[in-house]
Amino acid sequence: MEIKDKELDRIVTTTIIYKKDKNGLTFLITKRSPHKKVYPNKWTVPGGGLSTDDYVNTPSTTKSEKSWYGALNNSLLREIKEEVGLKIGKPEFLLDMTFIRPDGIPVIVFSYFAKFISGKVKLDEDATEFAWSTLKETKKYDLIDGIWEELRDVEKILKSRK
Repeated sequence: MEIKDKELDRIVTTTIIYKKDKNGLTFLITKRSPHKKVYPNKWTVPGGGLSTDDYVNTPSTTKSEKSWYGALNNSLLREIKEEVGLKIGKPEFLLDMTFIRPDGIPVIVFSYFAKFISGKVKLDEDATEFAWSTLKETKKYDLIDGIWEELRDVEKILKSRK
C-alpha cells in the first residue's frame, strides 16, 4: 500500500465508557453505520477524529498565536457528545494503536476510558445501535479486532483499584 504523504496521519480518539449497575461492570458499545469508510456495521466504542476546528477557532493557550493545549481532549469530549450524547468523567489514557485505512490514510488512535456520569444514549448518524454490555456479553457482538482486548484491559484496571 502506498502512503502519499508520510508526514500526515489522521488522529482519532476512542473512549471506553463504563458504569457499574445491577449487571456489574458494563461498557457502552455502538454499531457503526453501513456508510462508514472503515469497519462499517462493526461494533466498537464511541470515538472520532481530531478536526482543526477543535482548536483553530479558539484562543491560543500559549503566548504563541498558533499553539493550543488540550485539543485532543476537546476533540474526545466533542465526539462523545455528538456520537452518544453522554456526560463522562475525566478520561484516562489506555493505549495507542495505528492502522492504515482502505484509502491509504494512516490513522493513529488514542484509546481512553471514562466513567459514565449522566445522560441517555442518543446516537448520531455514525452509529445504528448501542448496548451496555458486560465483558462476557460483548463476545456476542461483531467487534472491531482489538476492542474486546481493550475492554478486558479496562476491566482489569478497574478491578485492581478496589
